[in-house]
Amino acid sequence: MFFKKNFQIGVDIGSTAAKAIVLDEDGAILYKAVIPTGWSSVGAAKELREDMERSGIDVTETRVVATGYGRVSVPYASKTVTEISCHAQGVFRLLGRDCTVVDIGGQDTKVISLSNGRVAGFLMNDKCAAGTGRFLEIMANTLAVDLLGLFALAERGGGVTISAMCAVFAESEVIGLIGSGRAKEDIAFAICESIVTRVAALCGKQGRGREFFLSGGLYESEYLRKRLSERLQAPVTTDPLARWAGALGAAILAGRLD
Repeated sequence: MFFKKNFQIGVDIGSTAAKAIVLDEDGAILYKAVIPTGWSSVGAAKELREDMERSGIDVTETRVVATGYGRVSVPYASKTVTEISCHAQGVFRLLGRDCTVVDIGGQDTKVISLSNGRVAGFLMNDKCAAGTGRFLEIMANTLAVDLLGLFALAERGGGVTISAMCAVFAESEVIGLIGSGRAKEDIAFAICESIVTRVAALCGKQGRGREFFLSGGLYESEYLRKRLSERLQAPVTTDPLARWAGALGAAILAGRLD
């Protein structure tokens, strides 16, 4: 058991994945975890708590900030904070300078401009699933591949576009392309271009011409970063801890609680 009251815990309950980070009194990462959220945010928060306790971290005696779609489902949180603030704090810690944060989440896409490490402005696409990670998951399932498989296919495809602006109609369009015999690679290309176009449009309204940072679970896709960079005509960077950016920001903010 290495419990100390100076620990800072951040818990990020997203619609797809739940993450936790524990910082020590010097700000170093002592613990990090990611698990599928599943059908229950409460269950995911409980599972993270049990895993932290198995690692010797007592969440009842330290400061905990919860964020994400299911942040209200973390009963051991001292405070809840929006994803906007937490991603901003986390990315500024990882990158060390201002940028525009792009987070393609399961339920929404967020574009956040930073100035001196603080949120200077943000936009969200939360009205339609067509510009979100959920759309990519549905389309990947339709093509019987996972997300990284979808991006790998897209890199070898081209020549097809999806015109529908609604996720439901876009799925119908994809099914029509499958029925017409189009190559899986070309359909994957069209799906990814659909996301890139929507995200770039958001970025165009919030932060064009600056350095961009891809946070969240899609940070692993080199293809997605490359296409976004080409469309934005600006560098799109990331970090091996980008998946935990929200949890990291929450942990940093936990350190500022009284």
